[in-house]
Amino acid sequence: MTQLESAKRGIVTPEMEYVAKVEGLDPRVVMEGVARGEIVIPANKIHLSKNLKKLTGIGKGLRTKVNANLGTSFDYVNVEEEKQKLLVAVEAGADTVMDLSTGGDLRAIRKALMEICEVPMGSVPVYEAEFEAAKTKGSIFDLEPDDFIKAIETHAKDGVDFMTIHAGITLEGLRFMKNQGRTTWIVSRGGGLLAAWMMYHNRENPLLERFDDILDICRTYDVTISLGDSLRPGSIADSFDRPQIHELLVLGELVDRCRSAGVQVMVEGPGHVPLNEIQAQVIAQKKITKGAPFYILGMLPTDVAAGWDHIAGAIGGAVAGWAGADMLCYITPAEHLGLPTVEHVREGVIAFKIAAHVADIAKGIKGAWEWDLAMSRARYALDWETQLKLALDPKKAREIYEQRASKTVACSMCGPFCPMNLVEKFVQDAKKARQEVREILEKLTLP
Repeated sequence: MTQLESAKRGIVTPEMEYVAKVEGLDPRVVMEGVARGEIVIPANKIHLSKNLKKLTGIGKGLRTKVNANLGTSFDYVNVEEEKQKLLVAVEAGADTVMDLSTGGDLRAIRKALMEICEVPMGSVPVYEAEFEAAKTKGSIFDLEPDDFIKAIETHAKDGVDFMTIHAGITLEGLRFMKNQGRTTWIVSRGGGLLAAWMMYHNRENPLLERFDDILDICRTYDVTISLGDSLRPGSIADSFDRPQIHELLVLGELVDRCRSAGVQVMVEGPGHVPLNEIQAQVIAQKKITKGAPFYILGMLPTDVAAGWDHIAGAIGGAVAGWAGADMLCYITPAEHLGLPTVEHVREGVIAFKIAAHVADIAKGIKGAWEWDLAMSRARYALDWETQLKLALDPKKAREIYEQRASKTVACSMCGPFCPMNLVEKFVQDAKKARQEVREILEKLTLP
């Protein structure tokens, strides 16, 4: 049985127990969330039997999770670097990773990453379909619907835990896009490939037509479907337009079909969204998909932060997480500019771990507030080792603290003028003075 099928029968699986322990919850709370479809636990049976050790629950009432994208490109094919990115991402706190490789031997790369991946791994099978078409058929336009399904089955057999399936883009949605007159049209790589195929053949989306076959594959291996948003806004000018909403309505129906088939499902979302619309985007997504876990790409509240998109995305991600988004797909400083380096990956994960934690404090997630309170107490006590231990990025915190060391017990910003020291000295002196007064009064014989 899949995790969803087990939960519907009232069975608490070892995977649910693991997630409950990590989250500090009763296992039955996790089981009930999975049964309602509000929580997913991506865990392909193949990966689970090998090296999937750090399970992750995604959904309502759980910590806001962070995903890190990896993968080669047409210009850069370096498998060892991608392996290093994976290890660095997990070390920095990524809860899941996705292999989005589009250059080199895609299956060999995926297998190499799977061998060292102890967290859930996702993928986009349509890239593999395109890759195989280029090798054997000459063009993506020569692909048949069976080729798309075969790619999905291959990824499932290789142990991929969750897959982006772009089944929500339709010919009607493309008509909406054409009539809308978008600023950035289609920015989804997988969605763009399918749209080109659909327009060339004037034929409906093969992933939608063959969705029952996809469900059979995913149920067999317990792969979580991540419904892709092909028509997500690629600029804040396109937020909440007709193509986006049309696709969301289709995704809502596909969520129902997944749950009925016993297949876990989450839904991907925008994208570029102005800050004042982020909460509404989350509410709409949750309402239309009946509370399915929401996996967001950003959100990016501005289009002009090139080189700093990880900061812009973290701002939007924190607001979205507060509003109810369940997993944030990180953005690196290289977003919109090029393939990220290992250091870019680390920076992106840390930025989004901060955003996720900020959201968790606002959502009242168990343990989030207590973490900050412990840091505040250590900071007031000038307990540097505890502060560095509690820091979200201990490595960076220690590096800065030691590089800019102080001659005093305080940091080098304030030194002897540290308000923590001054106020505490005053308080302690006052306590000492009060005690001395009490002792003097005890000895006095008053008239």
